[in-house]
Amino acid sequence: MTKTLAKFVLNKVIRWKFIGSFPEDEKYIIAVVPHSSYFDLIIAVLIRTYSGIKIKFIGKKELFNPFSAFFFRFLGGIPVDRGEKTNLVDSVVNLFHLNKIKILAIAPEGTRKNVKKWKTGFYYIALKANLPILMVSFDYKRKQVMINKKFIPTGNIKADFLKLEKMVSDVITRNKI
Repeated sequence: MTKTLAKFVLNKVIRWKFIGSFPEDEKYIIAVVPHSSYFDLIIAVLIRTYSGIKIKFIGKKELFNPFSAFFFRFLGGIPVDRGEKTNLVDSVVNLFHLNKIKILAIAPEGTRKNVKKWKTGFYYIALKANLPILMVSFDYKRKQVMINKKFIPTGNIKADFLKLEKMVSDVITRNKI
């Protein structure tokens, strides 16, 4: 029932298309770009519900306050303290090794603001945990969610980032329509 409702809202109410599919029974990192609006969360929840895939995500710890913590955890959220110099990459890699996470969605920008350069955490998590990266884009002009083919990081971050960025280079953010 909830899958049908999510599909109806996504396709008929807000009129978004879902192109591609998530691999099943695999572990991977989803890099969601661009992260330009709170509306991204609505689309992400609809996609997650519609696909039936259990996707976890990382969010700033401030989102997990006493009023909203239950909601964000219910959606698969994991709070992150971005102010502390903790080894987040190794902590998340360990969660994958312990099978506490199978699929993790991360916004490479690390914020909803326009950035010139992506953060590298998602890449190093994939590299250290030996996981593929799945680039997923939210194109507000075309009203579509595009799931690209899996990408295996090589360790050459400069060359890999060029390839990853190319996959989503034509995407129009919400604040640019």
